[in-house]
Amino acid sequence: MRAPSLPLTRDLILVGGGHSHALLLRMWGMKPLPGARLTVINPGPTAPYSGMLPGFVAGHYARDELDIDLVKLARFAGARVILGAVTGIDRTARQVRVAGRAPIGFDVASVNIGVTSTMPDLPGFAEHALPAKPLGPFASGWAAYRDGSGTASAAVIGGGVAGAELACAMAFALRQRGRPAQVHLIERATALAALRPRTAAKLRNALAAQGVTLIETAEVTEITARSLRLADGREIAADFVTGAAGARAQGWLQESGLDLQDGFIKVAPTLQSSDPAIFAAGDCAHLTETPRPKAGVFAVREAPILLHNLRAALEGRDTLRCYRPQRDYLKLISLGRKSALADKAGLALSGPLMWRWKDHIDRSFMRKFQELPAMTPPPLPAHHAAGMEEALGSKPMCGGCGAKVGRDALASALSTLPAPIRADVTALPGDDAALLLTGGARQVMTVDHLRAFVEDPEVMARITCIHALGDIWAMGAAPQAAVASLTLPRMSEPLAERTLTECLGAITGILRAEGAELVGGHSAMGDELSIGLTITGLCARTPITLGGARPGDRLILTKPIGTGVIMAAEMAGAARGDWVAQALRHMTTPQGTAARLLGHAHAMTDVTGFGLAGHLLNICNTSGVGAQLEVGKVPLLPGAEALSAAGHASTLYPKNRAALPFQPLGPKEDLMFDPQTAGGLLAAVPGDAADTLAQLRAAGFPAVEIGAITDRSGQIDMV
Repeated sequence: MRAPSLPLTRDLILVGGGHSHALLLRMWGMKPLPGARLTVINPGPTAPYSGMLPGFVAGHYARDELDIDLVKLARFAGARVILGAVTGIDRTARQVRVAGRAPIGFDVASVNIGVTSTMPDLPGFAEHALPAKPLGPFASGWAAYRDGSGTASAAVIGGGVAGAELACAMAFALRQRGRPAQVHLIERATALAALRPRTAAKLRNALAAQGVTLIETAEVTEITARSLRLADGREIAADFVTGAAGARAQGWLQESGLDLQDGFIKVAPTLQSSDPAIFAAGDCAHLTETPRPKAGVFAVREAPILLHNLRAALEGRDTLRCYRPQRDYLKLISLGRKSALADKAGLALSGPLMWRWKDHIDRSFMRKFQELPAMTPPPLPAHHAAGMEEALGSKPMCGGCGAKVGRDALASALSTLPAPIRADVTALPGDDAALLLTGGARQVMTVDHLRAFVEDPEVMARITCIHALGDIWAMGAAPQAAVASLTLPRMSEPLAERTLTECLGAITGILRAEGAELVGGHSAMGDELSIGLTITGLCARTPITLGGARPGDRLILTKPIGTGVIMAAEMAGAARGDWVAQALRHMTTPQGTAARLLGHAHAMTDVTGFGLAGHLLNICNTSGVGAQLEVGKVPLLPGAEALSAAGHASTLYPKNRAALPFQPLGPKEDLMFDPQTAGGLLAAVPGDAADTLAQLRAAGFPAVEIGAITDRSGQIDMV
């Protein structure tokens, strides 16, 4: 008998994707703790490495070189990643609150969320300036300003090391682009006061060499569209203003009930807070016994201690280790051009050699996350049944629609079934649904079931619900009721309750928004998460089917394609986190409004496992028509074409491709056969599609006209 999989019994949540947690995820992936379910929560799919920010501002690094890809890192660690903003921790209920979703239960938690800035509190800052963090908006704003033309005027508020680095970098970058520039660095007290006098003097000289004007003991009182106003009445011209001062703890920590120091979480040497089940590291933590300044070096060195202590807490051991920070640490300060200033133990050295040293350290740190070790699957037993290698394939089986059986095998199996003999049951040719006549009412019924391809049960439940509703929407029906069938991985009763609560809550929310109800279901435990839904809908008119398309109809697609290739590449650690986040956003977007706007369609289907070309062929075959598909107009998800060109594909792609007689044409054409999960609606609409497209776009759907129905029966022409 096959050995059973080990059950999950404890939940560990990492709040934030800071340096400590990023390193912890990498180490966890190398040696996970059996029985522990790991979750990382972060507002976005990436976490910036602040040490390279001045180099980016100066133009030495590309934007994407600064980012730690948390989605890839979580895949490597076997963790689920939740993209959302944490709004609080309920210590009594042992739950983390995240905006836009149900609370997430934990047994042990760790917080590594960095700091925020007080800069927006300045009058005019929110309207006319950008804080240096978060990095995304700042980077976009700076790149647009840097690449402009004419005389430039920029100002940095905050005369600490971070502000000085930014000011030097801005002045250098503007001068390199041939723009005459004035750059001011403004400090309310004495600038660079935290540095040793010798180091501070060298940094002041570097600011002067870059043409930066340093203004000290000056209070900024207001920011306007073109200037900063100081308390002494002076006005400093500045078209681009940023802030690198006023670091403070994130506001939601005040409501956590944890012991705080100036808003930061007080931690013991074990990195435990006043609640033994909650740890903290990095800038959001205050080391009560050995206070240190906010610096990334401490977060990095805390990571191994944090990992050991979290594992001990999850195992129920009390053998925790203590973190002892060094008294002095190496500071490598960027000077704008490829030169840096090194400060430690009273020495202050500067020049290109120091830059090469800093660049080596920064790139080596980032390579830890860019070059993750390959985790090879265990070899097959020496003796095994014939055909096992072919059945396993060369890569893991995809989830979602990528895990479905090919259309030929499905069609062959369905052909063996007898036709319905009940007068009140009609199987709709080519559709995944049936029409039921109940007391004179037209009711449609469909079922769908997905094997999980993301670790987050709530997101998977949303995707499955929207995917299953696709058949109801495509027939022009109004969703009515649903029953759920869930198979959970083996886990303890408390974890099962948490998981079911997340899944059922997500499904109920989507159904209620469509006027439908979740009325029950069935649950079981198995090897992995899978979710199924049986849904009914009511038709106020004759259902829209695959069989009504007519020559001259225009083809409208409501969502971009590419989910299959993106999620297949994500499983292989090859898809960028922001590409995955975009794909998940589209898969979790309901289409009830789009279906109602397409209620006049002659034929409609949801684009799922057989890919765009396969589902279009279903319409053509059932309607006895042909189609012209304008490949260049088909919208693609970000990253889909690049991944297709690199050879990535869903495990169902070859079967979809083999079922249609098209010659290989290129990576974009290949995506016409990419299996979609919770894909868009494909509708054949009469007449000019312009008004329908305008209505769909006004409702927030990226709908596109991608071709037309022709009279060439069963023929699809790609142009």
